[in-house]
Amino acid sequence: MNGTLSVFDTETALFDGAATKFVDAAEQAITARGRFTVALSGGSTPRGLYARLTAEPYRNQVDWQKVEWFFGDERSVGPEDPDSNYRLARESLFDVLNVADERVHRILGESERPEQAANEYQKELSKVFDVPADGPPPSFDLVLLGMGSDGHTASLFPFTSALNVRKRWVAANDVPQLNTRRYTLTALVLNAASCVLFLVTGVGKAKVLRDVLHGRNEPKRLPSQMIKPSGGELLWYVDRAAASQLEQ
Repeated sequence: MNGTLSVFDTETALFDGAATKFVDAAEQAITARGRFTVALSGGSTPRGLYARLTAEPYRNQVDWQKVEWFFGDERSVGPEDPDSNYRLARESLFDVLNVADERVHRILGESERPEQAANEYQKELSKVFDVPADGPPPSFDLVLLGMGSDGHTASLFPFTSALNVRKRWVAANDVPQLNTRRYTLTALVLNAASCVLFLVTGVGKAKVLRDVLHGRNEPKRLPSQMIKPSGGELLWYVDRAAASQLEQ
């Protein structure tokens, strides 16, 4: 398998472990460069991590005003929509920590011009990281990812066009199986991160986790297999239920 696997007995232990890793990564980045850049995952899994980060003992261990927040993906909805990844993060994390608006870089999911919205987010990344928008991708200090029961991660869904993107950092991705469009960071920029941390919970993910980690290399069918940081860590934090079909 690619990366390092850590199995936790419970979801609670997993989120505590993830919060500890987050705090350690933030401390190292802020000490070295004066800021910490992180891309958040979508879906419901991050809620448990957000609850840990906004509570003791973790809350007071990070200088939150030195964190730059980004999103690994977003739905085609506005920022107040219940399905918005940004809204979940704002309500569960940013508002609680009093994060300044200028530190939060959201994808304009409500845009009626999806390619333009993807281009604008690439320009935002270019501006914040101070790198050319048409050059090599920037390197996040930490990327948080989940994994769907179909093997997707971020909004890199099986057999969708974003899997074929080789030069862009951000893509508007049509997802026919869900009859929707998503915005997603591409494998190119995800694999440039200093650390990628997958959080996987529940018995419903057990089979696909086994296939992704120990099965044949089929990244078109299992996009999570595309995540192989070129110079950084790849960590899999999974609970005992999700790990139930892994080789012991």
